[in-house]
Amino acid sequence: MPSPRPLGPFTVQHVGLGCMNLSHAYGQPPSAEQAHTLLHAALDAGVTLFDTAALYGFGANERLVGPVLAPHRDRITLCSKGGMAGVAGEDGVLRRVIDGHPKTLRQNCEDSLRRLGTDVIDLYYLHRWDMRVPIEESVGEMARLKEEGKIRALGLSEVGVQALRRAHREHPIAALQSEYSLWS
Repeated sequence: MPSPRPLGPFTVQHVGLGCMNLSHAYGQPPSAEQAHTLLHAALDAGVTLFDTAALYGFGANERLVGPVLAPHRDRITLCSKGGMAGVAGEDGVLRRVIDGHPKTLRQNCEDSLRRLGTDVIDLYYLHRWDMRVPIEESVGEMARLKEEGKIRALGLSEVGVQALRRAHREHPIAALQSEYSLWS
């Protein structure tokens, strides 16, 4: 594998593993056994960055990857996202909802910590910018989560240059994630 590179305060390999497909999107997800095999193969191959989110499988993804990665927390960078999650409608069906209010982000983070079985998330992204909430408010709450030791660095997903600049003025942003997929 090529030499590692910096990502915010972390040093990671050039290629990380996005775990979304283990329980969400792109067709039928693999069995838990197949997912565990893939995660172990990635670890064995030297992958050091693993990315999940509260939205993926409406929390199932974090519950799936957390126990597998737990014994390796000292050598991996664990990323997750909040601000977009599954919310039950009046009919009981879970739907994707973007909500960047500080209270929601805090709850998303605490739920992710519990599902992942860890006391800190290395890189925590705002999954989508909720246009009803100034990005400074969302990032401000994420900065408070960092001050409390619940996350180590802040990231944004799918934002433009101006939103990134506004967010970075509130707190340094370690990473920007943009979708790069052959299937979407």
